Amino acid sequence: MVIKINNRSGEPIYQQLYNAIRDAVISGEIKENEPLPSIRAIAKDLRISVITSKRAYDDLERDGYIYTIAGKGSFAAVRDAGLIREENLKKIEAHIKEAIRLADETGIEYFVLHEIMRILEEN
Repeated sequence: MVIKINNRSGEPIYQQLYNAIRDAVISGEIKENEPLPSIRAIAKDLRISVITSKRAYDDLERDGYIYTIAGKGSFAAVRDAGLIREENLKKIEAHIKEAIRLADETGIEYFVLHEIMRILEEN
């Protein structure tokens, strides 16, 4: 797993780390029960604070993407089909919102968006 942090991004570093690991778990790039790098190791590799990496890991654990065993480390959680579905629905909603924004910006009516979706579904 390769994690890239963009220091120029308006998104906090812990959130970028959270998103990268979450996406890797959801996509299956990180397999169920696979160990993750330690909080210290990932902080060192990314040249970020241990506190920042700990916050990302804490949030990932809270949200069910990873679990931690004291003295052993953190591991990818079993992929929950409901959780994966919810994440994909969020992504779809974000894309649809962007399509609506672009349509509004360029004067395209909503029925045209519906027609585009119908055509794409057929292909």
